[in-house]
Amino acid sequence: MELHQIRYFLALCDELNVTRAAERCKVAPSSLTRAINALEAELGGALFHRERADTHLSRLGRKVKPLLEQAYRHAEAARHRADDFVQPHRRSGAKSRS
Repeated sequence: MELHQIRYFLALCDELNVTRAAERCKVAPSSLTRAINALEAELGGALFHRERADTHLSRLGRKVKPLLEQAYRHAEAARHRADDFVQPHRRSGAKSRS
């Protein structure tokens, strides 16, 4: 499972439209669809039911959504914490080299 797959899943949960979710994630609809399909294969079932213009979460999708939201929030928090740590060290490292 990769972070971009979770991000695409969450965008599709919000948008319930592949094209809009792909635009939001700044990827091609086919890339988003491939990532969702790979995530579904890894989790062992359909996360969405897709019927023409109607896309909605499956039971499995509803079951894993809170956990994937939490995982994504934690990953983003780790990224921000690392940025907060690294940025001052980069600035102080640049000053000491001058």
